[in-house]
Amino acid sequence: MAKFGKSASKSIKSAMHRRKKGTLKSGSGQTVKSRKQAIAIGLSEAREKGGKVPAAKPARTTSSRKKTARKTSGRSAKKR
Repeated sequence: MAKFGKSASKSIKSAMHRRKKGTLKSGSGQTVKSRKQAIAIGLSEAREKGGKVPAAKPARTTSSRKKTARKTSGRSAKKR
């Protein structure tokens, strides 16, 4: 079974062409240069139109990330 519908692939294709042309803008108004970002914008537009697209994954924030303790190496500790 296909993950995306035809309307979604059209939106992605359109976003990729706009990126190549230099007219694709991100939410902040900056010109998009990243291929991955262009695909994400295309998928977002397809979702808005009601196309068959899986739900977007929630954005990771710094507070939700698990913080791991750094291990100190034996070399950094001063020896007497």
